[in-house]
Amino acid sequence: MHYGICNLSIVPLRIEPHDKSEMVSQLLFGEHFKVLEIRKKWSKIRIAYDSYEGWVDNKQYEIISETFYNDINNSERVYSAELIDFVTDDKQHFFTLPIGASLPFYSHKKLKINNTNYLYEGAVFKDKQPKEALIDIAYKFLNTPYLWGGKTPFGIDCSGFTQMVYKLCGYNLLRDAAQQATQGEVLSFIEESEPGDLAFFDDHEGVITHVGIIMKDNYIIHAHGKVRIDRIDHSGIFNINTHRHTHKLRVIKKII
Repeated sequence: MHYGICNLSIVPLRIEPHDKSEMVSQLLFGEHFKVLEIRKKWSKIRIAYDSYEGWVDNKQYEIISETFYNDINNSERVYSAELIDFVTDDKQHFFTLPIGASLPFYSHKKLKINNTNYLYEGAVFKDKQPKEALIDIAYKFLNTPYLWGGKTPFGIDCSGFTQMVYKLCGYNLLRDAAQQATQGEVLSFIEESEPGDLAFFDDHEGVITHVGIIMKDNYIIHAHGKVRIDRIDHSGIFNINTHRHTHKLRVIKKII
């Protein structure tokens, strides 16, 4: 078994090992993972945070030891809190960070990956936030364009959005909407929900394909074309611009 860490700003995670393959998720700076298979150009990995699997370019990550991997697992989780910020390494190389990038072994503006020290002077999230903070953090992504597999303010999908919002509050969600729907407690009615709860929506075959975050007064924030705010009722999401329902409600769940 090999182990790795993302030492670039954003790295695509692909469903197949070639450049034209569909991007199903992303690695952000500082995210670590197990390397399941290594080929000439590509590696199949399993991300430590959510156990999601896919292929990354061998040139776009750094090998770490099993000890370093386990030390990260056992260390305090610290994430960059600015929409966009940067770190510099020992050689004054500059790396852009999106919000939610991991900062391994962060202490007094310093972090470390293998033998490289980095300086980060921005704000961080490192403690669990109250449930009320979920909506405040969700607003940070408002108007982010929709991007299949995306997890950043440059482009994000519906489940990437909910996962990142919960991550920054200190709570783990799985990667895909159908996976997230297996977590938490089912609520019977919208009236039982609180801001921060998740609403899941299915297609005509009953497959859960969409997720959003409940807000107060029957509003929902979700990624559909962009991260946007719409109305929600017992039927589903009512688009405030087109004045029609766009997603059929399947279930509402309380995660926190």
